[in-house]
Amino acid sequence: MHALRQEILPPSGVEFATSLRLTPSTLEELPTPPNATTRHEFAARALCNVVIARSSILRIFEVREEPVVPQVDDERERKKALKGTEAVEGEVAMDEQGEGFVNIAKSSGQTADVAVRTTTKFYLVREHRLHGIVTGIEGVKIITTLEDKLDRLLVSFRDAKIALLEWSFAVHDLITVSIHTYERAPQLMTSDPSLFRAELRVDPHSRCSALSLPKDAFAILPFYQTQAELDVMDQDQTHTRDVPYAPSFILDLPAAVDQNIRNIVDFVFLPGFNKPTIAVLFQTQQTWTGRLKEFKDTARLVIFTLDIVTQTYPIITSVQGLPYDCFAIMACPASLGGVVILSCNSIIYVDQSYRLVILPLNGWQARISDFPLPSSTPEQRDCNIHLEGCHATFVDDRTLFLILKDGTVYPVDIVVEGKVVTKMTMSSALAQTTIPSVIRRITDTHVFIGSTVGPSVLLNAAQVEEDVDEDEEMSSPTAFVQMHIDYDDDDDIYGDSEAKEPATNGHVNGKVAKKTRTVIRLSECDSLPAYGPIADMTFSLARNGERHVPELVAATGSGHLGGFTVFQRDLPIRTKRKLHAIGGARGMWSLPIRQTVKTGGISYEHAMDPYHAENDTLILSTDINPSPGLSRIATRAAKGDVSIATRIQGTTIGAAPFFQRTAILHVVTNAIRVLEPDGTERQIIKDMDGNMPRPKIRACSISDPFVLIVREDDSIGLFIGETERGKIRRKDMSPMGDKSSRYLSGCFYVDSTGLFEKNLKSSLALDGATTTLQAAVNPGSSGQSLLLVRPQGILEIWNLPKLALVFSTSIISSLQNVLTDSHDTPALSLPQDPPRKPQDLDIEQILLAPIGQSTPRPHLFVFLRSGQLTIYEAHAGGQGSDPPPTVRVSSLDIKFVKVLSKAFEIQRPEEGEKSILAEQKRVLRMLVPFVTAPAPGTTYSGVFFTGDRPSWILSTDKCGLQLYPSGHNVVHAFTPCSLWDSKGDFLLYSEEGPSLLEWIPEFDLNGPLPSRNISRGRSYSNLIFDASTHLIVAASSLQARFASFDEDGNKVWEPETSNISDPLCDCSTLELVSPDLWVTMDGYEFATNEFINDMTVVSLETAGTETGTKEFIAVGTSINRGEDLAVKGATYIFEIAEVVPDPAFSSKRWYKLRLRCRDDAKGPVTAVCGFSGYLVSSMGQKVFVRAFDSDERLVGVAFLDVGVYVTSLRTLKNLLLVGDAVKSVSFIAFQEDPYKLSLLGKDINRVCVNNADFFFADGQLSILTGDEEGIIRMYDYNPHDPESKDGRHLLLRTEFNSQSEYRASILVARRTGDDPMIPQAKLITGSTDGTLASLTPVEEHVFKRLQLLQGQLTRNVQHVAGLNPKAFRIVRNDYVSKPLSKGILDGNLLGHFEALPIARQVDVTREIGTERMTVLKDWIGVNSPW
Repeated sequence: MHALRQEILPPSGVEFATSLRLTPSTLEELPTPPNATTRHEFAARALCNVVIARSSILRIFEVREEPVVPQVDDERERKKALKGTEAVEGEVAMDEQGEGFVNIAKSSGQTADVAVRTTTKFYLVREHRLHGIVTGIEGVKIITTLEDKLDRLLVSFRDAKIALLEWSFAVHDLITVSIHTYERAPQLMTSDPSLFRAELRVDPHSRCSALSLPKDAFAILPFYQTQAELDVMDQDQTHTRDVPYAPSFILDLPAAVDQNIRNIVDFVFLPGFNKPTIAVLFQTQQTWTGRLKEFKDTARLVIFTLDIVTQTYPIITSVQGLPYDCFAIMACPASLGGVVILSCNSIIYVDQSYRLVILPLNGWQARISDFPLPSSTPEQRDCNIHLEGCHATFVDDRTLFLILKDGTVYPVDIVVEGKVVTKMTMSSALAQTTIPSVIRRITDTHVFIGSTVGPSVLLNAAQVEEDVDEDEEMSSPTAFVQMHIDYDDDDDIYGDSEAKEPATNGHVNGKVAKKTRTVIRLSECDSLPAYGPIADMTFSLARNGERHVPELVAATGSGHLGGFTVFQRDLPIRTKRKLHAIGGARGMWSLPIRQTVKTGGISYEHAMDPYHAENDTLILSTDINPSPGLSRIATRAAKGDVSIATRIQGTTIGAAPFFQRTAILHVVTNAIRVLEPDGTERQIIKDMDGNMPRPKIRACSISDPFVLIVREDDSIGLFIGETERGKIRRKDMSPMGDKSSRYLSGCFYVDSTGLFEKNLKSSLALDGATTTLQAAVNPGSSGQSLLLVRPQGILEIWNLPKLALVFSTSIISSLQNVLTDSHDTPALSLPQDPPRKPQDLDIEQILLAPIGQSTPRPHLFVFLRSGQLTIYEAHAGGQGSDPPPTVRVSSLDIKFVKVLSKAFEIQRPEEGEKSILAEQKRVLRMLVPFVTAPAPGTTYSGVFFTGDRPSWILSTDKCGLQLYPSGHNVVHAFTPCSLWDSKGDFLLYSEEGPSLLEWIPEFDLNGPLPSRNISRGRSYSNLIFDASTHLIVAASSLQARFASFDEDGNKVWEPETSNISDPLCDCSTLELVSPDLWVTMDGYEFATNEFINDMTVVSLETAGTETGTKEFIAVGTSINRGEDLAVKGATYIFEIAEVVPDPAFSSKRWYKLRLRCRDDAKGPVTAVCGFSGYLVSSMGQKVFVRAFDSDERLVGVAFLDVGVYVTSLRTLKNLLLVGDAVKSVSFIAFQEDPYKLSLLGKDINRVCVNNADFFFADGQLSILTGDEEGIIRMYDYNPHDPESKDGRHLLLRTEFNSQSEYRASILVARRTGDDPMIPQAKLITGSTDGTLASLTPVEEHVFKRLQLLQGQLTRNVQHVAGLNPKAFRIVRNDYVSKPLSKGILDGNLLGHFEALPIARQVDVTREIGTERMTVLKDWIGVNSPW
């Protein structure tokens, strides 16, 4: 068998982060208007770039500071009026338990003259899925930074590689400068690469970088900083002048620095030195808690200098006798000097003169270390804080923020007397934020906290001055917490209580001066959503309105960030009402037309509610039946229904509001009409050539006051409205060439973003007065442009109203990655004889529309006749002030960068078929822009793609462009509609007829799948869905205090003091959850030392049903009894029973969990599953098959010894797969007469298997396994193969390195177009890094084509960071002569084919002897989430 592995969702969370100035936007100065004051409102600016990485995904964000847009909220306005205060940036409410993001604040009165309030937000710039696992990212400055002022990005990878990347303005993306690989270094060739992690550090002055290697070595990569350095280094090597770095080398620390440096724990570069200086924390002699009597205080610190030129490394400082549990080292600011070392129980400061200052944080420090401790205060003696998993950062020169593994924030002061650090003090906890994995101070006032298990947050830590009274100057606390937060208070959460001395002996100008102190105001600015690792998942049935849809429920997160994340394949929508009366199978337009009222011959506008002035007032719909078509104008009736006001003969091509929304511009197949708001005709222009009718109008674009029509013979017509007359007339098109020129498509664009106006360069004034009153009536309108596509594939942009050509490109039809202005004059596109036939690569439709959330950007949509949809994002071209090399008087200095390319399989009728029936069957594929507000304060600008592949195309601030299916088989017409006073409604004509829809607002659109986070405040280890009740059974993962007891029931050990605590152990509870309301209906608590390993739904025999069987919940647990006693376990059987609901709580059906049986075991029950009527469970190395006897006990019928520790059990009919932690996988059959488990085959190699699954398609069966390193293996059971030893050995066919371990897997049915009786199996896996992936069966002939294509893409496509996709997936196997890499395709690599330009696609497919469309159809057939 063959399979395709594809990532449905990329890794979630942030593991590495850095701040730098990577893109040119971060260099733009703050625009200051003339005569502006410091309090003048200013435009947004980019502070810096933040680059984040998790596993194989790299994201580049822009951190923008922008003015706060006030929200219209009556309650907020009322509160501000009452209190006179103003909300600070990013305030968040705190719940009673202290969870969530907390701000602690001091209210301040608001004066009349205030500074502009700003907020800081993330905006995604670029995202890449890499063919490597990132282990570090840093920003560096190289010699070319002196020219462009931009930093470069340094990325390290798991396989000991470093890539140097820089931003290219030409392609608006990262490009690779160099890649440095150390895979063949002696340290890696002689060690197991899976046992070490290559960590990256960079000198603060960018003089060099260091990558940790095995065997206590560093790979040093020096960078040139000045031309003088380059001249010195290049005296002997002139060929290196082009590179920004010197030759790298490997530094063997024991041999070159100190022979005692072994077992490196952490290392860091120190600032403020003339040469690169490194501090290394290591353990020459390793120890652990059980050997503290033999070895204690084994950690050491060495600080040495790197002299790269002379290759000498003098030691500056060496410290011994540090606590053995030191795990991290931090460089202090240069003004302070020294380093801070974090251990599990204390914080230690070390300066360059060997002086050590320690701050113990619990009672364990004195028990595990002989390190001398200072005298402690009573508060310190009661302190019991553990630092495992914590992270820290400096927020100023002497203030340290410590964030524990549960997100609690503690401030630490470093007290300096003179130039000597005398002590460190810690104040009480300030707040609880996200669970940290990385902390970076990205600006002087902003701190970024990245998390791998939940959302990452950006905090503002600004220093402000606070007045203090003289009597409370020294008594005020260094940190204080205000428990009751109001939304309109400023948040000062920490002050260092250092009062400034008053001037002139306490008097200023005769008045007593108040003393002040510096406080740090901490507030949340923005966050990056993430759900973290996937522990388990299951499919459930959700209701979107009246529709039932499958949704994937995953147990995600950790600790207080734990809960459920719900994913749906299609964008979740619900139907608000059916509108069959309006029809609309050929088009619908919801229009905001202002009604006028005539009285005494005078017209005036009807009074309207100003809040609803922009809402739609009528719907115009059209149908092709009855011939020649029928159009209707419908309005809203009194009771909310619709009433048909006017019926018009003919099929409508397009409609839009005109003359400042006082009339309707109506385009039919043979005329352009102006209608009054009530539907009566004001003007009609028949589309005639003299007395001869022209070909029918097939498309149009309307943008007040312009109208464009495109006829069936590809000729066009352009009309303009005259506001003073209320009429339209033809517009002269002579600047565009011959009036008989042919065009494939066209559209108008209104420059709402200002990008076109800013980058328009012309020697003539193009924005002169028009012949109409348009400019006077609507002076706020933006510049308008006309986009046209000629048959030879040339895109032209014409500036309106004077029809000046400002942009032209001839490479759009080949879908190149970047489109720039070719500065050509208008092209010729005269009619051909015989008429030109449509071609597959013709551009069928083009659209330029803004896409985005808070700051939409123009996007160019190109839809080819072959079904290829490509989307470009518009950016400033950056050609400078150089005059364009052309005779054109004007130029639009922009470029279009490809951001998404998607192929659709298009079914078209026969070309010659022109019958009425064929016209009725024709599917309209239209790109319809829309703006919607699904929730208050949230606005999306997007595009809907109608037809037989209906899709929503959206983009958010923190996510790139996404294409979501709508969930319909076909959508004939679409329009946004606010007729019912809602900006979030849509009118859509699908296979179910016309309906009014809305989005389900709770879903997050920041990923490839719409998702919804269900926060539960705790994490879950197992999930199952009960189909009979539609409920979810979840096993929560909690922590409880652990105590050991002797035979008499007395505690073996108890804490003596308050700063010593009991150890913690895992425990579980079982919860019955309703997926409708996400409430817990019932639960079952296990013992505090018992936790759930596995659970499943099994069908067992029972006397309580007519069929004799019933589905039960089977649970396997472990009972931890301490290190001196063996682990035990138990098997539980629960049933879900319906009970009478409590009317006070719920009137719906209610269920409870009922324990039917508990069966104790001598070992842990690690896995459970079921045959039909039997329970299969594991205990240690044995597998048992049991029957449920009398609904009260389990009776064993068969068992088998299989391995050492069973990790996975899967059944298929009477076949059983057993995954083992040591002995790989076993294939077993079960028979009932007599009861027997028979071993059919097993893998003879020692492999750790986490999951084993059946995988089948078209009468073939394979076995898939996944191990703890993310390696997927595919086995065959074939007794006829001689290598299988009569089937006793499973045959390993394929090994594929997915690079991410998966603990959860689901087998779902995949039905192809043939719809066989037995569907194919599709495996969906959830990984510990948040990756959601699928394994799809691939037919033999399709696999061969895609395998050849994969090889071509590996060799002929330039990959990000210069990585090798083939090496990324290869698995090292010492038992075979060459890697078993053929059998599983890499979907991430094959996905690049869709994004290639068409010319490259043709070249690549020609090399493998096939056609482009054949490969695209193969890819479309296997490319779907589920």
